[in-house]
Amino acid sequence: MPDNSQFQDDRSEDSLPENRMPVIRVPARPADQNPGGSIFGGWIMSYVDIAGSIPALERVRGPVVTRAVDSFEFKKPVFVGDLVSCYAEIISEGRTSMKVKVEVFAERMSMGETSTVKVTEAIMTYVAIDEKRRPKQLPER
Repeated sequence: MPDNSQFQDDRSEDSLPENRMPVIRVPARPADQNPGGSIFGGWIMSYVDIAGSIPALERVRGPVVTRAVDSFEFKKPVFVGDLVSCYAEIISEGRTSMKVKVEVFAERMSMGETSTVKVTEAIMTYVAIDEKRRPKQLPER
């Protein structure tokens, strides 16, 4: 079982995780904005799914499919110009599937200052599949 301590620490939700690299970083653009002035939730959801699939793909060393969105919480809005960073790690494994926790942070740059806010958190389930797109057992570590 992987070490999940980075998800259970007491750090502020408004700072990037220490000693970890994001699996995806992308700027929020005007085309991603909704009529309310923030970024569409679906835009964020798509990047969360992509980010969550990366450690799953690395673990399986082959194809995976998204089986479920176990939880998804929008904590704060994302705005045009924010640099969005997605951090993802496997938190549990079954016979053919794994749960991946994804944390999303927005870095806001204004007048030479940068602030960071945690904007989204999700847990996704991915299933390893074979060449016939059927579930297959996770490989040995």
